[in-house]
Amino acid sequence: MTCTRIEAHDRPAARALARAGAACLLLATLAADIAQAQSAPKNDSLTWNGITLYGIVDLGVQYDTHSAPFSDYFPPGSNSLVQKNGYDSPMGITPSNLSQSRIGISGNEPIWGDWAGVFRFETFFNPQSGDLADGIKAVALNNGKPLTSQVSGVDTSIAGQLFSGAAFLGIASPTLGSFTVGRNVTLLADGISKYDPMGAAQAFSVIGFSGTAAGGGDTEDRRLDQSVKYYAKYDWLHLGALYQFGSSSGSTNTGYQIQIGGDWDGVSVDAYYFKKYDAIGISSMSATQVGQLNGVCPAPLTCYSGYTYTNTLNGTISDNETYSVMGLWDLNPVPVKLFAGYEHIAFDNPNNPLTGGTIIIGGYVLSPFTTNTAYDMQKTLEVFWAGLQYYPVKDLELAVAYYGYKQNSFATGANAGCSDTRSAACSGTENAVSFLLDYRLSRRFDAYAGGMWSGVRDGLANGFLNKDNIATTVGLRFKF
Repeated sequence: MTCTRIEAHDRPAARALARAGAACLLLATLAADIAQAQSAPKNDSLTWNGITLYGIVDLGVQYDTHSAPFSDYFPPGSNSLVQKNGYDSPMGITPSNLSQSRIGISGNEPIWGDWAGVFRFETFFNPQSGDLADGIKAVALNNGKPLTSQVSGVDTSIAGQLFSGAAFLGIASPTLGSFTVGRNVTLLADGISKYDPMGAAQAFSVIGFSGTAAGGGDTEDRRLDQSVKYYAKYDWLHLGALYQFGSSSGSTNTGYQIQIGGDWDGVSVDAYYFKKYDAIGISSMSATQVGQLNGVCPAPLTCYSGYTYTNTLNGTISDNETYSVMGLWDLNPVPVKLFAGYEHIAFDNPNNPLTGGTIIIGGYVLSPFTTNTAYDMQKTLEVFWAGLQYYPVKDLELAVAYYGYKQNSFATGANAGCSDTRSAACSGTENAVSFLLDYRLSRRFDAYAGGMWSGVRDGLANGFLNKDNIATTVGLRFKF
């Protein structure tokens, strides 16, 4: 699994922690928690004849030093990771800080031998507003608005679909693995969840909040529709493969992944390869562009008809190639786990361009201002992270993590080789550090508190109103 400013309020981290700490008094009315969607149901789960109903509710209170006001639709609610439109210092209730709030149904029906038929349908929602989670809607609501009037929201694979988390049918065997068909979470995203010391938590992890790493460059590809997924564990060996059909001729909108790894004496390592054709990154339209869709287009602007600005978004199209390796080391009996990961993503202009009017996830539409030529020079993005989980006493977890992005200069012409903020194509870096305390109050209920600092420099800071943010969060989770 991706913001505005009326006036910047620069407050120190100490005040951020104090205000969020005071908000703990509100938490008696909040609820939350995550269950691993792929884990086997417990004896007291809501299971009848192999059909299991499960859910997660996760709510908290967050304070940000530099963010846009919170959104009712954006899955994390807030921009806990620094964004361009960080003009405000908001405080409020945020959803899904540790775990995406959801309700789902899964099935496991024995067929023959050790084979079973399986299915899963999962709906993501925002408990603070009662809305279906829809990050694309949050971006569309910023169409035509200056940065200083926007709300939180960036690109995502969660676009208001009835079953945005997963929707698949398949067969599974403990000895030969599982084959599922439909809307699958990718192998790479599964790896991010396993090998991120923050468990891909949206309020505490760069690679949890942003789907850039889990989506192989574009967050919409964290989950893939019309895909076939295979995963198996043979003794110490992990194997996986995934293919996405494009519903068109050639390679348009197709993708594939492979995975190989293993476990040895507390060490687990996996390597991934992901090739995605016609990856889509979306952004809000400017006021001028919205005017062109509404017939306000004085020369030399061009008027466009057949679009509505409420569901139309700018797109950047690319063919992406990703290599990644991730690992963890469980130091048992020492109560510590170490985590690390590296990913290299290459962006190129698409072999099969997509045009304005193309329908994307959630029924949204690419605008006529969509570009297929953003990467005349190849863009590369390196993603790296490291951290640990420590269990000092029973039911208490302490996690700390570091995340980094490093972008090359892919600018051409007068900006070729640039390494400052003049263009988003200049080389640049993003860094973040985070910490988390999570205490399990009962099997289904836990409380957490933590914070994340993130900052951008040079090309990755292009257009930003403020170049860093401190997000401080306390909350509760509940699962069933």
